[in-house]
Amino acid sequence: MSSTHRTLLACLAAVGTLASVTACGGGGSGSSDSSAKSGTYTFWDPYPQFDASSDWGKRVTQCGTEAGVKIKRTGYDTTDLGNKALLAAQQGNAPDVMLVDNPVVSTLVEAGILNKTSDLGLDTSAIQKNIIGAGTLDGASYGVPIGANTLALYYNKKILTAAGVDPASVKDWASLTAALKKVKSAGKKGITFSAINTEEGSFQFLPWFWGAGGDLTELDSDKGVAALSLWKQWVDAGYAPKDVLQNTQTTSWQEFATGDYAFSENGTWQLANADKAGFEYGVVSIPGQNGGSAPVPTGGEFVTVPVQQDTARYDVSKKIVTCLTSSENLLASDTALTYVAPTEAVQTEQVKANPKLEPWVAAVAAARGRTSGGLGTKYPTISQPMWTAVQAALSGGKSPKDALDTAQAAADKGKG
Repeated sequence: MSSTHRTLLACLAAVGTLASVTACGGGGSGSSDSSAKSGTYTFWDPYPQFDASSDWGKRVTQCGTEAGVKIKRTGYDTTDLGNKALLAAQQGNAPDVMLVDNPVVSTLVEAGILNKTSDLGLDTSAIQKNIIGAGTLDGASYGVPIGANTLALYYNKKILTAAGVDPASVKDWASLTAALKKVKSAGKKGITFSAINTEEGSFQFLPWFWGAGGDLTELDSDKGVAALSLWKQWVDAGYAPKDVLQNTQTTSWQEFATGDYAFSENGTWQLANADKAGFEYGVVSIPGQNGGSAPVPTGGEFVTVPVQQDTARYDVSKKIVTCLTSSENLLASDTALTYVAPTEAVQTEQVKANPKLEPWVAAVAAARGRTSGGLGTKYPTISQPMWTAVQAALSGGKSPKDALDTAQAAADKGKG
C-alpha cells in the first residue's frame, strides 16, 4: 500500500460517522436515481460564506439554468470538502461538479476520483502555466481553474501615518518588525494572520518560509526555523495577537477590518471587503527575510468533474464547467469571487475595470504552486506537520526548532 493510499484511508477514517451522513445528505449521485430524473445536478464548493443570494450563488444557479437543469449547491469548509469528496467517491455518491483547493487535486487524482479535462472535451490551453500546473499530473489536467489568488500585506494608512511608518520602508523582516514595534508604541495593534491548524495556516506561513529560502522537503532547516521564529517573536512581543492560533483567513480579516491593526496578511479575495472597511488602505508585497518580495503560494480552486457511474451525466456537467470557466464567462465568475482570472486576456479586462487588481495580477503570475517541484501528492504529508509545528511553537509547547524537527520526522514517515 502506498503512503498516499495510507494517507487517504487515514483521512477517511478521520472523517467519521457524522461526515459520512452529511456527505450523503449533501452530495450528488453517481447513478441514475431520482435526482437525474428531476434534472438536479449536485455542486460542491469551498465557499460557505456565499449563500444563494450572493453574486457567486446567483452565478452557479444561472449556469444550471443555461444547462437546462437545477443545481443543488453546497458550500463546505476547504478541508472538510476534501474529506467529504474522498468519502463520497468511495460510496459512489460524488457530486456532479466540485470546486476543490488546488493542492487537493493531485490527491483526488491519485484516488481515482477525477476525470481528465481532455476526456471531457474541456479546453485549458489559455490558462497560465503556473496556475494550471497545480492540477496537472503526468501531462494531463484534471480540472479548470476558476481563478487564482495569493497573499500580500494590507495596511491601514491612518495607523501607519500616526506611528511614523512609511509603508515603502517595509522591505525585509527587520524593517517590518521595526514598523510593528512603532505601531505598538503608538498604542495600536500590529499584524493579523492565520496560523490555524488547517491548510489555511500552511498557506499563510509559506511566504515567510519561502521568503527565508526554505525548502518543503527540509522543514527543519535553519531557514524554516528562522521563519517560525519570526512569527513566534511577533506573538511573544504582542505585535500579533495570540488568537492567530484559531484565526482563519476570514476571522483574521475581521480583526483588521475593526481598524485597530496596522497590517493584515490576506488575499486578493478581500479586496471588495477592503473597499467597505471604512478606512484608507494600501497593499505591499510580503517581504523576504533579506529583502525583495517573498515567493507567495498560488491559491484558488479548480472546477472538477468527479467520476460518475452514470457517464451520461458528463455532458451537462461539462456545460456547467464551461459556463463558469470559458473565456467569455470567466470575468463574471472571478468578479463574483474577487479572484484574479487564470488567463492573460481576462486579467487585462479585470485591471481595466479595477486598477487596484494590477499588483495582484503581477503577484499571481509569479506565485509558486504548493504541489510544484514534483511534490504532488506528497504535499499534504508535509503541510499537516508544518501547520502542526506552527501551532506548537506559537502556543509555547515547543521551540521553533523542536517543533520543526518533529514536523520533518512526521513528513518523512508520511512519505515512507
